[in-house]
Amino acid sequence: MIDLPRWNLDDHPDADAAATAYWARQAQLTKPPRSLGRLEDLGAQLARLQRAERPVARPAACVLFASDHPVAARGVSAYPIEVTRAMVANFASGGAASTVMCRALGIEQRVIDVGVRGAPSSGVHRAAVAELPVGDLVVADAMPRATYVAALAAGAEAIAALGDVKLVALGEMGIGNSTCAAAVGAAILGRPARELVGPGTGVAGAALAAKLAAVEAALVRIGADAGPIDGHVAMQAVGGRELAALMGAMAAAAERRIAVLVDGFIATAAALALCAVAPGARKAMIFAHRSREPGHARMLAHLDARPLLELELALGEATGALAALPLCDLACAITAEMATFAGAGVPDRA
Repeated sequence: MIDLPRWNLDDHPDADAAATAYWARQAQLTKPPRSLGRLEDLGAQLARLQRAERPVARPAACVLFASDHPVAARGVSAYPIEVTRAMVANFASGGAASTVMCRALGIEQRVIDVGVRGAPSSGVHRAAVAELPVGDLVVADAMPRATYVAALAAGAEAIAALGDVKLVALGEMGIGNSTCAAAVGAAILGRPARELVGPGTGVAGAALAAKLAAVEAALVRIGADAGPIDGHVAMQAVGGRELAALMGAMAAAAERRIAVLVDGFIATAAALALCAVAPGARKAMIFAHRSREPGHARMLAHLDARPLLELELALGEATGALAALPLCDLACAITAEMATFAGAGVPDRA
């Protein structure tokens, strides 16, 4: 039996001291108490994670994981499976939405191929897990144990390769992966498939029915129709290589005290699985947005996560996470650069 990773995600006494110092500074800045609302809370989360009175959001980076899925052959997506490979090439050539956003934000984007059919795209790192076997989640586990562990490792390796970053926006690409994410979410939450399955990138009619049937069958196969399933079991059985890589990346980031901007429905399914087996990872997660996928709200509620944005996004590829990055920049700039009442000669409240 191949051992699953063990993550050291325990909190540290210095985190409390940093948070106390952060809020003490907030009280001295030239503004009424709590007048910047959730920007202050965002800064406090970063301060606790970084154990610093004045947290920072840069250097930052974006990492995407891409993989194909056998379940796509069941007609669960609005797009053919070949789109995954074409979009990976689009990322590499600079034409994708998230690539454009990274350029606008001045951050690097790295794309990791963890299981895309065909020859590797130029300029894209192909992880070893891409060559390992996978299954159709309806009739067999999405990943054998060795594939699952290798996918987790690919995510961790991607974080290690970033060097000294303070924040990472994580995303994915994979035709059919909203089916996998719905199955993971339903299995961990112990909810019926119909509560997590949605239109994804635009399926309706027969395709939506096929998607629902696939998730229902997968849940019955693993016994999740009778109640909640362990996070590792759910991810291996009904997830996918890029979801598992996201899970491994989030864990590695949390270990290194790197803040994680969690993207939409797919990335949140990975966060849900990780928090189910390693609750300490939650402190590193900043939930960027709530997508228009119906099941996303259910997962966010379970994680007690209030996302920063609600822009009706449904693209994935870290676009929601990237849209939220400027809020992190602002939260840190306010703490670092605002004048204090004493320094500016502004009278404080009586």
